[in-house]
Amino acid sequence: MTIRESAEDYLESILMLKEEKHYARAVDIAGRLNVTKPSVSVAMKHLREEGYITVDDDNLISLTEKGYAIASRIYDRHTTLTKYLVMLGVNEQTARADACKMEHDLSEETYQAMKQAVLNAEQ
Repeated sequence: MTIRESAEDYLESILMLKEEKHYARAVDIAGRLNVTKPSVSVAMKHLREEGYITVDDDNLISLTEKGYAIASRIYDRHTTLTKYLVMLGVNEQTARADACKMEHDLSEETYQAMKQAVLNAEQ
């Protein structure tokens, strides 16, 4: 399953908005990602065509099972990497920003080692 980094960011944002507000709209996604609403509209069109999201009659955006699988994987990476960086002494704001950059490119082997270190530290 190959998907572009920007699409992963959109899917992750939808998941986070649904968890926080119980809905996701294009304007909310634009605000979260600091992009324009037309950019979100183009991205949503592509994500809908690829079967990652649905948009209802009220323009509320939902993840399909396929979209949720990607979004939850990226969100898990983001939260784990943030915890790992904070554990190393990085301030939380910087850790969140750096985790966002790392979450897409880190190998699975390295990610799993970091995740295990976080789990061990939490015990």
